[in-house]
Amino acid sequence: MFILYMLFGYLLGSIPFALVIGKVFYHTDVRNYGSGNLGGTNAGRVLGKKAGIAVIVLDALKCVLAIYLVSLFDKQASIWCGLAVCIGHCYPVFAHFKGGKAAASMFGFLFAVSLFTVNNFLCFLIPFLCFMICLYFSKMVSLSSMVASLTSTLCLIFFKAETSVIIASLLMAVLIIYRHQGNIKKILNGTENKVKWL
Repeated sequence: MFILYMLFGYLLGSIPFALVIGKVFYHTDVRNYGSGNLGGTNAGRVLGKKAGIAVIVLDALKCVLAIYLVSLFDKQASIWCGLAVCIGHCYPVFAHFKGGKAAASMFGFLFAVSLFTVNNFLCFLIPFLCFMICLYFSKMVSLSSMVASLTSTLCLIFFKAETSVIIASLLMAVLIIYRHQGNIKKILNGTENKVKWL
């Protein structure tokens, strides 16, 4: 069953909402514009604020739905199912394995884990506030996402979450930082794009 839960999470995470919303409502393939990334930031940059927010919310809900459904049967498996959603979002089978960078999915993971596993909403709230504060001052979603991913792991350690949750969060942080390699170079060079539509 564990493999089926992981497969479910991966397939759910593979739904490219930026691509779907772009093509259905705007007749635009966001992969051909901006950064070419299938995430909320690029969707907002290419399609506008409403589309960007819609993509962010839907990408987060993918993780919330997966963790909630699987937690009804196996709480431990739900954690890894959530991680599988993030992997699916980054490497979606429905979009030639070229997806987003899992920032929104990470917050969906933290939100669901806080409610259904850890039972401590601060494990979501603190990283989210760190993200918003960093975004306010830097205007860089990439930097804010990486800061939040590391903060989330530290929070889970501080609040003494189960080891499996901490490991999953750490792996997610590694995934997010890895997906932002290009952004890290731009940040160091002072050429990183700053968000104007948020």
